[in-house]
Formats: sequence, structure tokens, C-alpha cells
Amino acid sequence: QVQLVESGGGLVQAGGSLRLSCAASGRTFSTYSMAWFRQAPGKEREFVAAISRSGGSTVYVDSVKGRFTISRDNVKNTMYLQMNDLKPEDTGVYYCAGQQSVVVITTPDRYNTWGQGTQVTVSS
Repeated sequence: QVQLVESGGGLVQAGGSLRLSCAASGRTFSTYSMAWFRQAPGKEREFVAAISRSGGSTVYVDSVKGRFTISRDNVKNTMYLQMNDLKPEDTGVYYCAGQQSVVVITTPDRYNTWGQGTQVTVSS
């Protein structure tokens, strides 16, 4: 099983950009479909984006379509989330997650591998 470590969070003004990274240990990263979730204070964990094992298929929550881009590099064992035109409602702890189904899944309870999270704060 891989271990996941997120980085790249921070404080940014509305309209700004951030790039999150999720580094995976081990040699089986390419067998995992991956996703980003986020959790705001007092709210449930929310799906943001997911990507298939090869990177050929991606899914986004409607609120980030056109602003966020998920990608992966299976040679570097790393997944990314490029976030542009950030809004205050994007604030939260962002988690990367992995599961070994070939299907791209949007529900958090289907993921069995999680990172520790990275804080993203967007000021207005």
C-alpha cells in the first residue's frame, strides 16, 4: 500500500492560484486511481476531483470545473491539483486519496489510502 504526503497549501487572495502536490511512496502508484477531497470547518469532507490510473480520465465537482486541473506523473509518483481563480469558498484542508479500482470514484468511503492534508486558505 502506498503512503501519501500532500504539500503546496497556503494563504492566497481571492483570484490567486496554488498548486497542490501529492507524493506517493512505493512502486505501485500507477495501480491507484487518485482523488482530491477537501473539508471546511464544520462541514463534511467533499469530493473535488479524481483521476484514473493512467491519467486519461478525470472528474470534477461542478464548483471547480474550469478553475482546477487534476493531473498525475506516474514516473514521479506524484499527483497534482492546479487551482486557479481561487475563491473564499475553496478554503479548507485538502486531502489526496487513493484506491485500486479501475473506476474513478467520487465517494470518500471507497478510498482506503489518505494523506494527512494540507491547508488552503483563500482571503476575500
